[in-house]
Amino acid sequence: MFQVRIHGRGGQGVVTGAEMLSIAAFLGGRHAQAFPSFGSERTGAPVVAYCRIDDKEIRLREPIMQPDALIIQDPTLLHQVDVFSGLKKDGYILINTTRTFDQLGLGEFVKGFQPERLLTVPATELAMKHVGRPVPNVPLLGAFAALGGRITLDAVQAAIGEKFKGAVAQGNMDCAREAYDIVMEQEQKAQAQHA
Repeated sequence: MFQVRIHGRGGQGVVTGAEMLSIAAFLGGRHAQAFPSFGSERTGAPVVAYCRIDDKEIRLREPIMQPDALIIQDPTLLHQVDVFSGLKKDGYILINTTRTFDQLGLGEFVKGFQPERLLTVPATELAMKHVGRPVPNVPLLGAFAALGGRITLDAVQAAIGEKFKGAVAQGNMDCAREAYDIVMEQEQKAQAQHA
């Protein structure tokens, strides 16, 4: 079972992101489950949502305490909330930011992690460019498709099509594709450096 925890703030589409991740996994032939952790649901308050992906039926219902992957939609949470709690050393970290892990003050923390599983993507900027709203959830899903290989970009695109219609759906699809392409480009550069 692959478990993803998504951290963000109210109004950033955290719960919708988890739902679309589970839809994408389902459309890719996997079993999936998504659910939020409810607290104060006001705009700007920290929000957490969870997604589990597996090849067999998922019976677990409790919050994810030891995620395989973290998607952090708001980098201001990094030093306010223990977003890294329970993350495995072979885990994935995807952060919505234009800054590096070192610039975020996380250089020491991520030393034991696999560098190819650590990624930053300017998701808010991509959302503004394609959708006109600072909602980073969809570009982060596109990036996650490239990063983890647990879901495909086609499945993400199909999930977007189920959730949104018309110009909003198209903007989100473009946004997810650009984020996916950014990650693939970064991975190719990293492989070229190690070759």
